[in-house]
Amino acid sequence: MDAEHETIACQRFFDSLTELCVVRSIKLYRFKLDPVPRVPVLPCLDHEAMLHEGIPRHASAYVEERTSHDIHEVLFVPADSLIELDVVSTADEHSSRSRDRLMTQLRERFPNYIVRTNKPSFLRGDKRVMQACRAQLSLREVLRSEDFDRLDGALERITTIASLMEKESRVASWGVRTVTTPLLAAAGFVVFALIGGMGDTIGGFAVRAVQAVVVGTLGSVFLYYGIKAVHLTEMANRLWKRAAEYHLIVSERRRISQKGHGLDTSVGDAVPAGIIRTDRS
Repeated sequence: MDAEHETIACQRFFDSLTELCVVRSIKLYRFKLDPVPRVPVLPCLDHEAMLHEGIPRHASAYVEERTSHDIHEVLFVPADSLIELDVVSTADEHSSRSRDRLMTQLRERFPNYIVRTNKPSFLRGDKRVMQACRAQLSLREVLRSEDFDRLDGALERITTIASLMEKESRVASWGVRTVTTPLLAAAGFVVFALIGGMGDTIGGFAVRAVQAVVVGTLGSVFLYYGIKAVHLTEMANRLWKRAAEYHLIVSERRRISQKGHGLDTSVGDAVPAGIIRTDRS
């Protein structure tokens, strides 16, 4: 699908989406809005900060279902004919019934598209990241609350937690690097010197087995802590990006509210047809 057809597809998608839900915020990856709608518009931080490019252009939106007022994030990837509901970013913000209803409506309106939900990843620490966020504030508050000072304070706390998680991961990583080599060397010398001298008593095969088990166990322990340190770094990075995304939404909501003229940042028809263009067009 070329850029022009992707643009048309995105326009139709947002036209249909606004008939089902109230658009609260929009995230874009390599798309631009012209003119800018009266809702927070921000870049897709998760994919802009990836190590490699090659991600298809896409748009997503935080939306509030009109019937249940549940919050969903809907991702639209025209090149892959994919519509995905992100259940990680909107954890505890909607019911399964509401999600199923919205998926059914999207399948009816987009029969040629795959409509699915994503799953939380243990390796990426999705649940821990969202629990850390929700302990300070909820996504609904980010999208709806008018108490911007309280939101700023909560976002500052999330950023502080992310920074501390990263520092803790560095401590664990440097600890493993510092201890691993000398300890393995010392353990290897002791094992091979002491156990190796018992070859005549317990046999050569038993000696080699004990040596392998001791050294392998120590190596596995250090590898585990090294992986945990990397895992914590990944979670700290994701938590920081989540806080940055929330901060951008709050900043945009504050800017829109300060412009006056009675603008309503929660209008559901804030994304009329024809406003989306690509950065290549």
